Amino acid sequence: MKEVIKTVDLNLWYGEKHALTDVNLCISPNKVTALIGPSGCGKSTLIRCFNRMNDVIPGCKINGKVLFHDKNIYGSNIDAAEIRKKIGMVFQKPNPFPKSIYENIAYGSRVAGVNSKDKLEEVVERSLKKAALWDEVNDRLHESAMSLSGGQQQRLCIARALSIEPEVILMDEPCSALDPIATAKIEDLIRGLIKSYTVVIVTHNMQQAARVSDYTAYMYLGKMIEFGPTKQIFENPKEELTENYITGRFG
Repeated sequence: MKEVIKTVDLNLWYGEKHALTDVNLCISPNKVTALIGPSGCGKSTLIRCFNRMNDVIPGCKINGKVLFHDKNIYGSNIDAAEIRKKIGMVFQKPNPFPKSIYENIAYGSRVAGVNSKDKLEEVVERSLKKAALWDEVNDRLHESAMSLSGGQQQRLCIARALSIEPEVILMDEPCSALDPIATAKIEDLIRGLIKSYTVVIVTHNMQQAARVSDYTAYMYLGKMIEFGPTKQIFENPKEELTENYITGRFG
């Protein structure tokens, strides 16, 4: 199975701080890959490398490669905006635009030059259905997105990411601000998305990683300590550092 994203000896600095050290990782298509590890270990920094979100941080320096379908996204003549269309992102805290539910989803298509009312309506319906939100909001599309519950807002943000038809969805702690019921809905949604997308999720919740992911990477102090099938990582880790974290002896 050919990987969608591959990092090769990836290093990153924020000023003098060496935040990622020689990270090598392969992301398989149509699977969920979870990144786990204690706070500050580099999980969010790593996924922000996958769609060049770190570009906007002053003093950030990157060495090594991030390959997307074998092409280095940090090479010359690479358009970061095009990369972000293919590799979407959902953040820790739901961040809907202060617009209607409809306009949150239609926004990306409008920016891309789509003005047809029929086409926009099709994009909105399709995206909301993929995010398992359509049935809850189809009769209130022109109400403010801010009127939705936290869990609904997060699914709206997922729908917004899906609206521009990416290949990969990055999720940075997507359930950390949600209650258990909303979390379960997002987890079910993640498992459903891999029919059409590749998903990478950062989570502090090891039970969540065990439930939703096919592969798990354990990071510590900016290094990739261990990566493998989720079942193996949780039941038979090869590295002592991984085992100590999984069993709660530190972290």
